[in-house]
Amino acid sequence: MRRGFKTEAHALSHEVRGELGLTAFDAMNPWALADHLAIPVWRLSEYTEIPEVVSLLSGIQQGAFSAMIAFVGQRRVVIYNDAHAITRQRADIAHELAHALLLHEPHVVRAGRPPDFDQSQEEEASWLGGSLLVTAETCLAACRRKQTVSEAAAAMGVSDELMRWRINATGARKRVARARRAA
Repeated sequence: MRRGFKTEAHALSHEVRGELGLTAFDAMNPWALADHLAIPVWRLSEYTEIPEVVSLLSGIQQGAFSAMIAFVGQRRVVIYNDAHAITRQRADIAHELAHALLLHEPHVVRAGRPPDFDQSQEEEASWLGGSLLVTAETCLAACRRKQTVSEAAAAMGVSDELMRWRINATGARKRVARARRAA
């Protein structure tokens, strides 16, 4: 990840939340963010013209596809796997919307080959997507209140795994422990 990106993502997260009328402590609805950005969000199960692919990706192979942002003409759209848990759907959509907010170039898809993959863009979208859903301030507040990861995750509408990652990534637990020792 490029130098300074996490600080930029933190600021962008707060700007976007402000546009949505949210504080740093409010749960964010990624569908509302998509509406705000005028980016349609489509469920994988809506693709009735390719039922065998939808059945495969939402059934036995549901882990094979989470979400993607694509261009349909000049318009970005998010397609997500609605067979996943709601917490996973929220994270996947936030990740894809982060690509749009960061103005990332789309991956090129060529017949018979997997799409091009830009690791740095994926890392940036993961960081911003996580920050949109769970701010550093939320992580600090949860640690100060001694909430369990599950309690904090439920309050924000995210998975335990995502909440644990954000608490660890922001250093919230260490920062709170250090402040308690100093007091």
